[in-house]
Amino acid sequence: MTIYIDPPTWPGHGRMWSHLISDVSYDELHTFAARLGVPRRAFERDHYDIPAQRYADAVEAGAVEAGSREVVRLLHGAGLRRRKGRCPARDQRSS
Repeated sequence: MTIYIDPPTWPGHGRMWSHLISDVSYDELHTFAARLGVPRRAFERDHYDIPAQRYADAVEAGAVEAGSREVVRLLHGAGLRRRKGRCPARDQRSS
């Protein structure tokens, strides 16, 4: 099981955010996020949005730190990258 997280450099809603991803499956990602107590509503297409204050919690739980470009590369390599504009119902499914 490998879960990755990029640094909290993405602004939104008055906070900075990280992206939490899996390079294996969405099921693996959902399981990890649930263990962290991250609500399913934080899942967006192919990643979970994690606020900066939870970054250390994710790393402590086993997420591997990676740069933002590396996160995108890993998603593409695993065939898990979902771009904006995809069917929302499909994005909620696990693979």
